[in-house]
Amino acid sequence: MDANDQPPPANPLAPNPNNRDNPDQTAGFTFLGQFLDHDMTFDPTSSLERQVDPEAVNNFRTPVLELDNVYGSGRGASPHLYDQTSPGGIKLLIDAEAPNDLPRNSQNTAIIGDPRNDENLMVSQLHLAFLKFHNAVIGWVLDSGVGSPNEAFDEAQRLVRWHYQWIILHEFLPATVGQSLVDDVLKKGRRFYNWRNEPFIPVEFSVSAYRFGHSQVRPGYIANFDGDNGNPFVEHIFNAELDHSVPDPDDLSGGKRAPRRFLDWRTFFDVGPTPESHEGLGASPKPNKRIDTRLSSPLFALLSIPPNEPQSLAQRNLLRHLTFGLPSGQRVAKAMKVELLSRQDLSDLEPLGFDNSTPLWFYILREAEVMADGRRLGPVGGRIVAEVFLGLLEGDRMSYLQQDPDWTPTLGPDQNFRMADLLRFAGIA
Repeated sequence: MDANDQPPPANPLAPNPNNRDNPDQTAGFTFLGQFLDHDMTFDPTSSLERQVDPEAVNNFRTPVLELDNVYGSGRGASPHLYDQTSPGGIKLLIDAEAPNDLPRNSQNTAIIGDPRNDENLMVSQLHLAFLKFHNAVIGWVLDSGVGSPNEAFDEAQRLVRWHYQWIILHEFLPATVGQSLVDDVLKKGRRFYNWRNEPFIPVEFSVSAYRFGHSQVRPGYIANFDGDNGNPFVEHIFNAELDHSVPDPDDLSGGKRAPRRFLDWRTFFDVGPTPESHEGLGASPKPNKRIDTRLSSPLFALLSIPPNEPQSLAQRNLLRHLTFGLPSGQRVAKAMKVELLSRQDLSDLEPLGFDNSTPLWFYILREAEVMADGRRLGPVGGRIVAEVFLGLLEGDRMSYLQQDPDWTPTLGPDQNFRMADLLRFAGIA
């Protein structure tokens, strides 16, 4: 074959339906990570193409991990989020006629503190889990003899937030960055993420490092085993082939209500054994995908994106890198004084000219793939994620790390509280 007839180089960001499984994480971690992101940041004015000064990016959500995407601005300012029939209006609103779904208005819009938590069935069901967790904790507090409804609400909210923060620190972060890095930041302090007046969300985190979850998305998920004729409800999150104008499309996108649109959490977290009736159907928790540069095919044809904007998630992430003028992964690694990826590790980017100056988002994914076998983030991505999460907890005067750093959970069977314990306490697993 003549040299001029050589086929074009393989696209390192092409769709890949054969992403590798991650034995260290179950499928629920992807959507827990999405839920955490919605708790930290919210900018309803953002635009992909707009040129932005990173220091002037507005965050309309308090950059702390306090569940204001669940509680809104409180019972006084966000009364629509609360059940006014409960004593003192201290429980969160759940539709009694559709208890397996988020509360919705007559137009099917979810009545929640952050509309993004209805983007897909998984994150909407996770939001519902926190509504039910709060309400279960309210009952637990009232049973313990707390005096007034206001006192019961304050105590329940504190317990919910602290158990949530415990999960972040003791389950999500170790699985994402490794326990040794978490311990290192806790013991030796943060090296790069600091602030003068109050915590903020760095663009290196929001635009690059914390987008690692996109590579963990599975091509499809088992939602539950109560579909038509007892067959599993198994579909893609995004499916451009379907008619999304019908009330119950055969996919897992959000903003819909139907009897079968709920989750069996056993397929997402390790919450218990598979019932005999479901054996052989795969109800045990499915693994997450590894953190690497292989993205599931559905992420290359996103729904709800204006036709004049890129439909590929990879392209959108790379455009954000340019819009915000972020440094390359190599520059960040040198500034952190950590091991760099070699040009050989990035040789597939050479035809694009990115092997020596790699967009930070892609560099972090490839770093995880090469240095951690995709099971967790590498030194650059892991350090950014660990320091921001721990910094937000340390910068919040109401977090358990500030209020009572020796505190341990009280609501689970032991002091090792995990997402599975939260789901059990909420009565949905």
